[in-house]
Formats: sequence, C-alpha cells, structure tokens
Amino acid sequence: MTLRIEFSPQDLTKITISRTPDPLWETLLALHLVNAKATSVAFRRWCGATQLSGAAKQLLLLAPAQGYSPDFLTPAEGAAGLDAGLDAVLTTPRARLRTEMGKLGAGHRLGPWARDVADGRSPAMQNLSVAIREFHRGVLEPRWSYITSRVNSDRARRTEALATDGVGSLLTGLHPSLRWQAPHLELAGQHVNGDLRLQGRGLRLIPSFFCRGVPTVLEDADLAPVLVYPIDGGSSWLAPHSVRPDPEDHAPLIALLGPTRAKVLVAAAAGCTTTELGQRAAISPASASYHATVLREAGLLTTRRNGMSVQHDLTALGSALLDGQLTL
Repeated sequence: MTLRIEFSPQDLTKITISRTPDPLWETLLALHLVNAKATSVAFRRWCGATQLSGAAKQLLLLAPAQGYSPDFLTPAEGAAGLDAGLDAVLTTPRARLRTEMGKLGAGHRLGPWARDVADGRSPAMQNLSVAIREFHRGVLEPRWSYITSRVNSDRARRTEALATDGVGSLLTGLHPSLRWQAPHLELAGQHVNGDLRLQGRGLRLIPSFFCRGVPTVLEDADLAPVLVYPIDGGSSWLAPHSVRPDPEDHAPLIALLGPTRAKVLVAAAAGCTTTELGQRAAISPASASYHATVLREAGLLTTRRNGMSVQHDLTALGSALLDGQLTL
C-alpha cells in the first residue's frame, strides 16, 4: 500500500526538521518496541533490561506492536518538550478521546482504565500523565543525551542534503520506502494508504531514535502534518555511562583493533568532539585524534567540523561492527 503526500509550492517552503528528539513520539515508539520485543540484537537487549513501573505498564495497552495508536498521545506541542506535550495530552477534548480510543478498541480489548481515558475522566488522565512521565524518566532520560546526539547528527546530514541537492534529495534520502514524484512524496508500507494533502500547512520531519522499520504519520489528516522517520541509532547506547569495552562483550573487537582503538570506537558511538573522545577513552587529545583518523580511513568513523571543534560519529559500518553484526 502507498500513502501519497501532496505538496503545493507553498508547502515546499514550509518543510521543517525537528531540532531535538520529540519526547512523546520517542515514548510511544519505544513502547511499540517493548510490546514487539524488538527485532535487532541491541533493541532486544534493551527491552529485556527495561523495568516498567506499575503505572508505566498501563501504557502498553495504548501502544500495540502493530496497528493503530491514538494520535492524541503525540501532540504537536511535544516539540517544545515533555511538559508542554503532557499539558496538551491532558487537555485533549473528550470527543477526540472517545473517537481515537474507539479506533484503538476496535482492534484491541480495552480495560477499565483505558475506558476511563476514553471518557476523559480526570483520575485516568492524570494517571496517564504520570505513567508517561515515569516511563520517560526511567527508560529514556538515562539515554537522552545520546538520543539527542544521534538526532543532531542526522539533522545535520539532512540540512546539508537540502542545501546541496534540494528538496527531492532531502525527502527521498530519509528512507528507502520514500519516493519523490513531484509534487508527491510516496510512502510505501502496510501501515499507510490513501492521500495526505498538505494544503499549505507544510510538513514537519521528525527524526526518531526509536522508530524502527519504515516512517510513519498521524492517522488524522486534519492534524498538523508530520513524517516520523527512523535514524541510525548507532551503538553502545545500552550502557550510556560506560565507554570502556567489556572484555567479554568486545573480545573480538579488541582482538581486531587493539584495546585503545576499540575504546575509541566505543567512545565515538554517542557522538563527541576530539577532546571528549580523549576523555572517554582515557587518552590524550592528540592520541584520540590519531586513532580517530585511522578509524575514519577504515570507514568506521565520520568527522565533520562543528564550529571551533571537530565532531566524530560512527558510520553504518562502524555501528554494525560494534553491534556484532559483522563477522570478524
């Protein structure tokens, strides 16, 4: 199936890319992964380690692994941060709650709490807000700086693509399931179908760390249009406070690169400057720069100037090597 997103000339001037991760989209998509038990090795490890509070477990009812999830869980106000997004969730009109929860209930059995949310009952809505906040604090916040670094890196690449090669290159470069046939952007997937006419409203592109598979959109075409697309999540995000390769987990990597260079590769997984790279790997900046150059020439790192500093990130090859997806 295919969704055709129709752009007017005005819409082409109103394409925006989110500057930061959207906390409510990341929450919803992470919940999808928990329900799906995830597919990649990294995400399976993350899901297995995730401990949800009693309140947060209720959120799983609203985020089935496949199919519809209510649009009110990801309001446009989430772009301004978690607090602004939750305020918007709590003030969702009751008529909209009933409509969207009704769609969810058509494919999944709703319990008493979910039915109370559908009715907009204050205790249930407050419980929903608490559950989202607890999930975000317990599961996402420990990794938020890393998630932000991946989103920033992706946004820099997209901005460069737009400036260098134009709108078509930007849009089709977001994901292989997207095809630009002016004035339409076609999104192929089993989860979408029909037409979305932007009609001068523009399109907000949301790079997402927890979006897996193919890009997604809101169900309701009358809402502010968004296109949420997956980014390269990199590696080593499961243990954001540790950059030292574990001897057991990274023995093949250490055997291939040596202990120092392996530490540098792990340290770069979260994205960092040369100074930060040295600090994380416990080596001098000069040594960090040297090892980063070797890894870059091997196709494992990218390096770009960011103001007065130099930013290092893993390439897809470097991520695959660190995730153990390549045979050494």
